[in-house]
Amino acid sequence: MGVVLYGGAFDPPHLGHVALADAARARFGAERLVVLVGERPAHRVVHAPAEDRLALARAAFPVDDVRLDPYPRTVELLRAERFDDPVFVIGADQFRGFLVWYEPDEVLERTRLAVATRPGYPRAELDGVLEQLTRPDRIVFFEIEPNPAASTDVRAGVAAGEPLDGLVPAAVARLIEERGLYGP
Repeated sequence: MGVVLYGGAFDPPHLGHVALADAARARFGAERLVVLVGERPAHRVVHAPAEDRLALARAAFPVDDVRLDPYPRTVELLRAERFDDPVFVIGADQFRGFLVWYEPDEVLERTRLAVATRPGYPRAELDGVLEQLTRPDRIVFFEIEPNPAASTDVRAGVAAGEPLDGLVPAAVARLIEERGLYGP
């Protein structure tokens, strides 16, 4: 197995992100996990500057190669960078919208997609996407335990002055406080 790529806004990274990375590392026996923090994600608004999100991701994924991804779209990253036999990890919720990604067929030519599902997730929704792909053979599903953490909840909790226990790694909580991120 070559490299496992895991991209996102990580605004901020939470325990669900960490669990997904751990599951992907175990499932694919990755020699290397590269965490790609989207500098300017095309698909969402970010609330913290890229450098802060990069620092938070480095705190959340201390053993991995964490770097800033300057490309707004996945296919642009894959065109520009050369990865050895890459597998790009996404959640099932992201896969539902994969057909509207920029150049999804080229994404699948350049990498395999590892789609993390969880018990009880409606597989029929995923199969509907799979059936429309030119390279469904490039998709691998793997199951992870559900984790209720979400970045929106973390930001809301910080703004309300609530503790972040059980939502983010301790090192991430410290950095959020030190840098005054996501506050009112």
